[in-house]
Amino acid sequence: MGAWELLLAGLVILFGLCGVLLPGVPGSWLVWAAVMWWALKDPRPVAWWVLVGATAVLLLSQVIRWALPPRHLQPTGDDARMMTFAGVGSLAGFVLLPVVGAIPGFLAGIYLCERIRLGRHGEAVASLRTTMRAGGWSVLTELFTCQLITAAWLGAVFWG
Repeated sequence: MGAWELLLAGLVILFGLCGVLLPGVPGSWLVWAAVMWWALKDPRPVAWWVLVGATAVLLLSQVIRWALPPRHLQPTGDDARMMTFAGVGSLAGFVLLPVVGAIPGFLAGIYLCERIRLGRHGEAVASLRTTMRAGGWSVLTELFTCQLITAAWLGAVFWG
């Protein structure tokens, strides 16, 4: 597989990760499609193992998301800003405290956004709870799944 094809797959994965945070964009399916395209092009067995693992994790996350309350986050300017903070926090947490850090990073991102907007700790915590009940857990589940798939893909590309 050539460098341009790897770059293209990586860009689609990155677009999918960003798409998870945007309502109406099938981010997780973009990530999976990029991994599938890469696996079809890469002759190594590790590519197929990554695809099988990505498929299983994605299907499991869909089951978990269906069990969670429906997503009611509205695409307003405040929510877009909040999801940006949450996504950056989740990515930072995923890198700083591998894998499990994504969850507290996501929550910290939302808290920080609300703390800046509202100015008080108590109001920021209340807003964090409201956001998570209104669909934040669904977004976190999908984003965490996509981060796991991306990490597996990166591991296979660099060390596989």
